[in-house]
Amino acid sequence: MDTLFGKTLSELKQVCEQFSLPGFAAKQMADWLYKKGVTSISEMTNISLKGRASLSECYTVGLTEPVSVMVSKDGTKKYLYQYGERDFVEAVLIPDKDRATLCISTQVGCKMNCQFCATGRQGFSRNLTCNEILNIIRSLPEFSCLTNIVYMGMGEPLDNYDNVVRSIEILTSEWGFAMSPHRITVSTSGYLKRLKDFLDQTKVHLAVSLHNPIPQERERLMPIEKSYKIKDVVELLKQYDWKSQRRLTFEYIVFEGLNNQKRHILALLRLLDGLFCRINLIKFHTIEGTPYIAASEQSMEKLRDTLSSKNTICTIRASRGEDILAACGLLSTKKILENGRDNTTMEGK
Repeated sequence: MDTLFGKTLSELKQVCEQFSLPGFAAKQMADWLYKKGVTSISEMTNISLKGRASLSECYTVGLTEPVSVMVSKDGTKKYLYQYGERDFVEAVLIPDKDRATLCISTQVGCKMNCQFCATGRQGFSRNLTCNEILNIIRSLPEFSCLTNIVYMGMGEPLDNYDNVVRSIEILTSEWGFAMSPHRITVSTSGYLKRLKDFLDQTKVHLAVSLHNPIPQERERLMPIEKSYKIKDVVELLKQYDWKSQRRLTFEYIVFEGLNNQKRHILALLRLLDGLFCRINLIKFHTIEGTPYIAASEQSMEKLRDTLSSKNTICTIRASRGEDILAACGLLSTKKILENGRDNTTMEGK
């Protein structure tokens, strides 16, 4: 059966036409789905009994709870969601004082094959639907406490463009969850094919995975450089205003000796010259089968201070959830398929 949760207002209007329901019923359904949080069509009591019966023959609301959770010693939680028989994705909840940030996935696996990322080394299975992306958010036990959402989990969001943009529409529309777009960030490895569309059609923050400003070296880390060069990505970004409410961040995992030398700093400053942005330095979390070494904390602080002295906004991202493989670059469900489903049960069950 098809699902109602995850449909935009225009799609709900099409459903109304399909069942000869009045046009205003679409907004009623959106209200039930995204504001009142119903889990069944029968709860939509301002839609006629006959209408609800007809809808129930072809549709369900379509919410699925996470199947397990792992809790880090630092309070980070990693949730596992199962879609279908063999499709698993992970999401990470990061509590921090009065903030609660949820890192969500957009694909089962990833096509980008970044050499330092467990998801990329897992390979690609399929795109998540809009329903499945939003279900990660809505079915989270801590949903009511969420303050920020980042599309930085498994997959390349712009490679699943239509479903990602529809999910953002539902999150930010008044008829949907009415969330401020400035509480949402989408990360991309530099998928230039859909980047302009994304910038023109949304108002959310953007994070670009850079990791090395020297093209030949970046290509060895990130094969996407062969198809979409980072210099072309930056040239496009320079056409937009980043000094207002929308924020542009470049993510930079620091590898010892690989991307933190003087030549990298100079190349980075040249590449981003004239672009209002910030650089977020990230600790490399070792994954099996890679030769890369994480830079020391002292080395990362030196890089930060050097870039900051050049009038570049530069910060170091705190590492969270490494002990449960929830930190940056560690999400992967490959072993779940190889070894059977994770036997960690939901808290309180």
